[in-house]
Amino acid sequence: MRKLFLLEDDFSLIQGLSFAFQKAGYELDIARTLAEAQSLWQEGRYDLLILDVSLPDGSGFSFCERVRQISQVPILFLTASDEETSIIMGLDMGGDDYLTKPFKLAVLMSRIHALLRRSQRFQQPSGELSSGGITLRLLEGQASKNGSPIDLTAAEWKLLRLFMEHPHMILSPEQIMGKLWDCDGSFVSENTLAVYIRRLRSKIEDDPANPTRIVTVRRMGYKWEGGKAQ
Repeated sequence: MRKLFLLEDDFSLIQGLSFAFQKAGYELDIARTLAEAQSLWQEGRYDLLILDVSLPDGSGFSFCERVRQISQVPILFLTASDEETSIIMGLDMGGDDYLTKPFKLAVLMSRIHALLRRSQRFQQPSGELSSGGITLRLLEGQASKNGSPIDLTAAEWKLLRLFMEHPHMILSPEQIMGKLWDCDGSFVSENTLAVYIRRLRSKIEDDPANPTRIVTVRRMGYKWEGGKAQ
C-alpha cells in the first residue's frame, strides 16, 4: 500500500481528501502545521508528499527545502496562487508538480498516479552520465563541468538529466514538460520552460549565447549535442 503525507490546514479539505485517498487504497498521514510536519515526517516512510504552500506557521516551500536535503520523494504543492513566479519557486526548491485551488479530485488523483509512476522510472542505481564535459553523479545528485561542480536547482537537474539520457534526440516542449512536471502538459508553460533552458545554458555552456550542448531545433524543440551519454 502506497503511503502519502498531507500537509494542509483546511479541515474540510483534509476530510474530503482523507476519504478519497482511503477509497483509492492509499494510506495517509496528516499534518496541519509546519511544526507538526517537521516532527512527523521521516525519510523512507512515504511514497509522496502533498504540501499546502500557505500554513499558519510557515510555508510548504520551506518544508520542501528541508526534505530535499536528504530525500528525492515526489512532492506536489497545493496553492491558491497560479502565478508563474510561484510555480518556478516551487520547482526550484524541488517540487515535482503544482496544483491550484480549487481543483477537481480526479485531477489531483491523476497527478498523484503520474508522479508515482514517474518516480519509479527515475529510480536508478548509483552511476554516472557523462557527455560533452558534463558529468552527473546520479545517486549523489551532483553535477560538474570539466571537473568543476555546477550549482543546479532541482528543476535544472531534472532537465539536464533528461537531455543527457536522450542524446541527439529532438524533444518537443510538450515532451519535456510531460516527462518532468505534468501528466497533461498544462501546468508549466513553454515560457517557463524557456526560462529553465536559458538558465541551464548559462551554467553548462561555454558560450550561452551560442549553445553547443543544448541546441534549439527551430519549430521542433531542443536536443542534447554534447556527445553520447555514457
